[in-house]
Amino acid sequence: MRSHFSGWPARFRALQAALPRILRGNEPEPPTYDTVRWIFLRVIGLIYLVAFLSLGAQILGLIGEDGILPAQQFFRAVRESYGAGAAWRFPSLGLLGAGDTVLQALCWGGAAAALLLTVGVAQAPMLALSWLLYLSLVVAGQEFLSFQWDILLLETGFLAIFFAPGQLLPRLSAPGAPSGTMIHLFRLLLFRLMFFSGYVKLASGDESWRSLTTLTFHYETQPLPTPVAWYAHQLPLWFQEISCTIMFIIELGVPFLFFAPRRLRLIACGTVSVFMTVIMLTGNYTFFNFLTLALCLTLLDDAALKSLVPGRVREKIRTNTPARRSPIRLGLAVLIVYLNLVQFYHLFLGRASLPDPVGSIEGWLAPFDLVNRYGLFAVMTRPRLEIIIEGSDDGSTWKEYGFRYKPGDLRRPPPWVEPHQPRLDWQMWFAALGTYAENRWFVNLCVRLLQGSPEVSGLLDDNPFGGRRPKYVRAELYVYHFTDAATRQKTGNWWSRELEGHYLPPISLRTE
Repeated sequence: MRSHFSGWPARFRALQAALPRILRGNEPEPPTYDTVRWIFLRVIGLIYLVAFLSLGAQILGLIGEDGILPAQQFFRAVRESYGAGAAWRFPSLGLLGAGDTVLQALCWGGAAAALLLTVGVAQAPMLALSWLLYLSLVVAGQEFLSFQWDILLLETGFLAIFFAPGQLLPRLSAPGAPSGTMIHLFRLLLFRLMFFSGYVKLASGDESWRSLTTLTFHYETQPLPTPVAWYAHQLPLWFQEISCTIMFIIELGVPFLFFAPRRLRLIACGTVSVFMTVIMLTGNYTFFNFLTLALCLTLLDDAALKSLVPGRVREKIRTNTPARRSPIRLGLAVLIVYLNLVQFYHLFLGRASLPDPVGSIEGWLAPFDLVNRYGLFAVMTRPRLEIIIEGSDDGSTWKEYGFRYKPGDLRRPPPWVEPHQPRLDWQMWFAALGTYAENRWFVNLCVRLLQGSPEVSGLLDDNPFGGRRPKYVRAELYVYHFTDAATRQKTGNWWSRELEGHYLPPISLRTE
């Protein structure tokens, strides 16, 4: 018996010696992030480009002069209410003017800056410009730019300003090595994004999350499902429960590996990447998943990417100078960590007031969305409610307005639309959760249809009145369900629906 155990100390010492190599992998050199930075900044540039182009194609219908929520009126009210303090509370270039020309200039100017960022020209200045222009649009966009991916892009883009190399043109001068401090701040952001998303689901008290049954209806009730969502909805209960369990493991457990030794960090990167890909296959969440995948790049190092990037490219982007110590980055890191601690305080203790000056500093910086709280679908909604807008010439015969992407026509399959975000279609999903009185923009939408606004009609897929204006507009509320396989094979319908009731009674324009 003694001889059996006599070898244990040696085995333990061997395991102890091998453990660092097991956790770090086979890369003996300290990690470098030149390739990581090169790819990351270009991906952020592409995401900014998509965001600006997507918004530019619809901004006049949303917040233009003849749009649903005119930005000019919004900023006029802001200036009247806040006076000289308006610029800090609502940081936007729109305060200087928010007509159609200005709004389009913000979008197309942002797209140009993002394009230059993507090709590597003046990356730090272009990141700063992209951030400023997108912040201006988020403030001007009101309800239409109030989504979590908008603030995530602002938060990521702000950090990226201090991560970018300093030279104006590619290879004009040798940039310093990427900042390890910024790498850790990106990882902290990714941790908060993932962990908060899991925690709020359990903390909300929603029974469907706790019973692991959410996915039995989530694919059907999410804002803009994909065709794959229909098939996922047909899967058996046991599969949905296992999938929900895996989701919680990924969102609550895997984020702690973001700060673990290298090999565990690579596993975490791969796990989150697969998770994001599955979400993209079943739901249209604009550029949200792409942005999360971009943040996953910061979990890697150059050695992990060497098989994906040609050697000649790696040689061109390699830096031979160490990262420059910067008091600005150090101060930024202190501020970001401080704001993260505040967000964790709110997550675990609710919106309890913070003592001064802690609470004052948080409130002072809040308009700039530097550090935010995340967590989609904390409380699930069921069944799926859809608002169908109808117009009429006589008040008795009604014709439906068709939207481009949200469910309407029962035979039309769910669309593929990401990374573009049709913001009106998305906002219609939220409107169905409340009443028209709680959604002033919805009443404005119907008024614009009565007025025949071409900018607003351009956001729709089908105007049954062509170039004419209807005399009346109303909205009906329907319950939509995915059909089962037998029904779809028989009828060709992806959806079924039943009338729930009236959402907005018939309205018309006043006649003098």
